[in-house]
Amino acid sequence: MPRFAANLSMLYTEHDFPDRFAAAAADGFEGVEYLFPYAYEAAGLRRLLDSHGLRQVLFNAPPGDWDAGERGLTSLPGREAEARAGVERALEYAAALGCGQVHLMAGLVPEDATPELRARHRETYLANLAWAAERAAAAGVDLLIEPINGRDMPGYFLHRQAEAHAVVREVGAANLKVQLDLYHCQIVEGDLTATLRRDLPTGRVAHLQIAGVPDRHEPDEGELNLRHLMGVVDELGYDGWVGCEYHPRAGTSEGLGWLKHYRGASA
Repeated sequence: MPRFAANLSMLYTEHDFPDRFAAAAADGFEGVEYLFPYAYEAAGLRRLLDSHGLRQVLFNAPPGDWDAGERGLTSLPGREAEARAGVERALEYAAALGCGQVHLMAGLVPEDATPELRARHRETYLANLAWAAERAAAAGVDLLIEPINGRDMPGYFLHRQAEAHAVVREVGAANLKVQLDLYHCQIVEGDLTATLRRDLPTGRVAHLQIAGVPDRHEPDEGELNLRHLMGVVDELGYDGWVGCEYHPRAGTSEGLGWLKHYRGASA
């Protein structure tokens, strides 16, 4: 049976962020994820997790200047020192929160980038990932990379599942894994059942995420057949978390009817 984690950056936005932990627990979630913890002290976040019986399953390393449009640093030439300092900060939070997974966002490539510049981005990406994976291994943390669709995030360095798996194989670190967001994957390449059956058995996929396609609302409408896909996930023996990373159509709790199939009528 899938283990669903509430993404507190997108769900329960009708509450202030610290109050979202209680709301998620009240709706039966046992795990949470969100984009970034750094606006809050780690000790305070840990108290929220513990007081509501929640596990922190994922967050992102610092992405650069998010408000200015940056979407990660890992592939950006000339920003290596900042990217690596961000990894160190993320690992400090991971230790405090008991979180075993951190997502490293790759960053954006200029639309008019030459092949030579794109090659530099890839070289920087591989070098930073290798360095970060070594640091994270010493802390018992897995690092994740995620292909993201170009409609929602134009210019993002990593788009396709095969590209992500090639990077993981090339770096060759046991704790570098792929974050498979079925929403992004459906938009970019589709064929989700075949993708799951191809990639989950490799052991390189450490985290799944879901949302309805095309509008990124609850996963009970649109192009995804969630029950079928979660059946495939169960069939393949996946034991990780499934992050609920979508924008509710209305109130978060009111839109959780899709969970009844997995939790019973009390969900």
